[in-house]
Amino acid sequence: MKPHIRFDGASGTLVLLDQRMLPASEEYFYCRDTRDLIYAIQEMVVRGAPALGVAAAFGCVLAARETATGFSSPREGAEALDALLDALAAVRPTAVNLPRMIGRMRKIRQDRNPSTFAELVALWETESARIHREDQEVNRRIGAHGAELLVSGDVVLTHCNAGALATAGFGTALGVIYAARARGKDIRVIACETRPLLQGARLTAYELHRNGVPVTLVCDNACALLMRKGMVSKVLAGADRIAADGDTANKIGTYGIALSAQAHGIPFYIAAPLSTVDLRTPTGDDIPIEERPESEVTYFGSRRICPEGVGACNFAFDVTPAALIAGIITELGVLHPPYGLSLARAVERGGSKEARSTLP
Repeated sequence: MKPHIRFDGASGTLVLLDQRMLPASEEYFYCRDTRDLIYAIQEMVVRGAPALGVAAAFGCVLAARETATGFSSPREGAEALDALLDALAAVRPTAVNLPRMIGRMRKIRQDRNPSTFAELVALWETESARIHREDQEVNRRIGAHGAELLVSGDVVLTHCNAGALATAGFGTALGVIYAARARGKDIRVIACETRPLLQGARLTAYELHRNGVPVTLVCDNACALLMRKGMVSKVLAGADRIAADGDTANKIGTYGIALSAQAHGIPFYIAAPLSTVDLRTPTGDDIPIEERPESEVTYFGSRRICPEGVGACNFAFDVTPAALIAGIITELGVLHPPYGLSLARAVERGGSKEARSTLP
């Protein structure tokens, strides 16, 4: 498989592996302007908080290229560019990495003050490539720290997809599993199907199986029973936004799994980069939760699965309270409660430039 996020500088095209098509086929979606990328993000061609951040950074390059000409003055072009960046930043509200990386690109533009759009395109293309590399390096450090928490024989339950496909590569929660197995630890995985779009069945099982990791797929509503039967050792999940107090937004269903884990004495861990920490969001109650189209629930593929006239509630994420989280695995190590203190210290000590900018 080719890299699932790559930028072709010669043609000015962002190429994304179309995750809607997996696991049946590996097809690529070509973003030639910001409209294409906004569609790709809305329709889940690309998803996962870190991956959205990387894609958004390259999206800034697309936006700069398309506003470089066709305006009567540089000021009009700059205003059009800002409007495109605003639209891109608002596409999905829960994952903080998306607007954060756009903010990083805006700041480098402000600091370096390129005199032409050509200079801006070159500057942003270089910075986007740097963001891409940084995310891969951070994921590997998360994996190395998290691997210390796992022992041979562990069966790890995970929800949604927090692997290479959700990041620039390697993964957060799945990166921990890859790192542990690379050290010779016998780790097996239980993947929840993750309704309604089946990211666990289609993406996590696909990734793990492709990489030789033993994986068993289960229905989302089987988790409590599996825990009661002693079939789960630990739970690992990713994150789309971590509030200042440690409350964590992740794919809908994560909260219920965390409650079950607590009831059965099973450690529940979050694996995420510090760029996903949002110190300006005090608690989980302040995290905006995306609502997606009803059709994702009322239809299975092209087939309607409930009577006409029946509506659906389709929150894409829920928030797991910090009290249910045994540790947050970051590139600096595993953070422990009180998270208000440990998260702030970690961000101040070594978090990304974007995360540090959110210090109160």
